[in-house]
Amino acid sequence: MHKYLKTSEFEGQFNIRICGSKSESNRLLILKKLFPEIVINNLSTSDDTLVLENALADDLSTKDIHHAGTAMRFLTAYYAFYTKKTIKLTGSQRMQNRPVKILVDALRSLGAKIDYAAQDGYPPLIIHPSNITKSEVELQANVSSQYISALMLSAPKLPDGLSIRFISEITSFPYLNMTILLMKKLGVKVDFDEKSIRIFPCESIYPVNIDVESDWSSASYFYSLVALSPKLVLNLGTYFRNSLQGDSGIVSIYKKLGVKTTHLDNSIKLENTGQNSIQFLDLNLVDMPDIAQTVAVTCLGLALPCKLTGLHTLKIKETDRLVAMKTELEKFGADVNITKNSLSMNPPKVMQSNQHVNTYNDHRMAMSFAPLSSKVDLTINDANVVSKSYPDFWNDFDNLVG
Repeated sequence: MHKYLKTSEFEGQFNIRICGSKSESNRLLILKKLFPEIVINNLSTSDDTLVLENALADDLSTKDIHHAGTAMRFLTAYYAFYTKKTIKLTGSQRMQNRPVKILVDALRSLGAKIDYAAQDGYPPLIIHPSNITKSEVELQANVSSQYISALMLSAPKLPDGLSIRFISEITSFPYLNMTILLMKKLGVKVDFDEKSIRIFPCESIYPVNIDVESDWSSASYFYSLVALSPKLVLNLGTYFRNSLQGDSGIVSIYKKLGVKTTHLDNSIKLENTGQNSIQFLDLNLVDMPDIAQTVAVTCLGLALPCKLTGLHTLKIKETDRLVAMKTELEKFGADVNITKNSLSMNPPKVMQSNQHVNTYNDHRMAMSFAPLSSKVDLTINDANVVSKSYPDFWNDFDNLVG
């Protein structure tokens, strides 16, 4: 599906329900597999969450998780610890190009039996039943926090728990902190310092209901739209208070870009204050790299030069997001420079209209460029890729055209 977006003036006040956080949902699904006493409310409706939920529920020997990187990492650890039969864990062609060696090496050091079905260091994986006899592991922590979370989430039912020692600085700490806080909320004992994490064994927990908070990453696209649309007011529901998500930092970022956030009982209200007076946006997004695309496109629409750093994890996402962003932003006339961990952009004096935005099997490419239609006509290629994290995005977006 291609999505043609004609330049529109977005105005008026609208209500949009933002579904549950994909990051929280996927962590809770692994924990629920260990502790069936958990009842999860407001579970994400994203493809990634459905893929993980189905993989945990079925009895198939081959698990195809498509583009879902979180599912690949979390399931690798879960089956390495607990499978009773040989499992093949595979995914899309892009998934088979995304590295998993650091996690596999850590699991092997604990006694797990994992083979590579094709290229060493990459999926597909063949995971055999094994006897985990060790309870201490070292892990490189500056590539992806998901490797650490994968080990942590499946550790509570190990006989001696698990101690993880970091041999480098942690990246994307808010996602790791989310894992820690969710586990503690369930009653699992976790000790943490800058150099290590200890997960204590836990046989059972008290029955508990957990409300998954709404997804701040999904909310970010509407922050972008409000920043670009002075007459638009949005109420986004439902669970946004006391967030565990690093991407909740968009509140302070978009305040600089003229968007005021007001917390209501079951929603947040977004409105454009017209007080965007900055001349250059310089951000370190190491704690929230998933919003880099959104921010870059907002700056393009505002004709605001920017420099975004802390983006080293973007090269191993659904696509190399730094290369993809450079390519697509330049179609509109922007001057873009990238390094291994940064993106700098100077906007054009006049944006090029009627451009086709390629999405590279990346949901965030599609959604981050959609708000730009408040300024220019554009077409999103393969627009249905949004289902990976936000299946209702286009319905919600289309309903905002005034």
